[in-house]
Amino acid sequence: MTPLRPGDPVMLISPDRKVRIVFLEPGRQVETHHGVIAHDDLIGHPAGRVITTHKGYPYLVLEPSTADLIQHLKRRTQIIFPKDAAYILLRLNVHAGKRVIEAGTGSGGLTLALARAVQPTGRVYTYEERAEHQALARRNLTILGLDAYVTWHVRDIGEGFLEQEVDALFLDVRTPWEYMPQVKAALKLGGFFGALVPTTNQVSQLIDALYTHDFVNVTVEELLLRAYKPVAARLRPEDRMIAHTGYLIFARRGDETARAWAQPHLRPVAARRQAEEEGIPHE
Repeated sequence: MTPLRPGDPVMLISPDRKVRIVFLEPGRQVETHHGVIAHDDLIGHPAGRVITTHKGYPYLVLEPSTADLIQHLKRRTQIIFPKDAAYILLRLNVHAGKRVIEAGTGSGGLTLALARAVQPTGRVYTYEERAEHQALARRNLTILGLDAYVTWHVRDIGEGFLEQEVDALFLDVRTPWEYMPQVKAALKLGGFFGALVPTTNQVSQLIDALYTHDFVNVTVEELLLRAYKPVAARLRPEDRMIAHTGYLIFARRGDETARAWAQPHLRPVAARRQAEEEGIPHE
């Protein structure tokens, strides 16, 4: 059994199933509407047990998962949901030692997942135009001890990324198709690209831009998550579900030979524009 230590995050679940995440500090206490829990009563003991408040109410003590931490971040902006964040890590081949660019930072939900994945030898480079948003994200990751794996840039990505030859790059911005030259300059050949957009017209514009800039292996996906009520005698879906949160677009950076490989019927708009630029008739 691994005992909880000062600085560790813990998840407390109340008798009415409300969740609260706290970071342990000696001498402090958690005040709830069911009573008080002393941090010192948690430190030195393992998670996975029940502790009672001074009023006798039982609280379940658990180690929070990455998904729990993302969902309970302090935030000013919408976050990328855990169901999408986990899949993004898999599709971008993010693991220890990788170098990854992310734009924009927002409140740091995806930054948190990326930093946990690349540690201890990798690096996340995150870009955000709004300094106040990135400051909140940085505080969130500092509390978790993940700030050491992140380089923070308050910068317009239209001016270009400061890194080159990164392994993966993810855009969570309103018009990702406008930044394909900057993406291509920062991403290594064969590197992984991903983006999230909320509407289909944005997807279409991004697909066109990807083919125009020689990206290959383009896919568009959407994840729907439906939970079930965990009652053995009457198992059925929850009344609500997390449905559409955004469209996920993934691709790989190719070189000039990729233009011939990506057949015109797969990229009609891009092919037409390329033909026009080269003065070649195109039907």
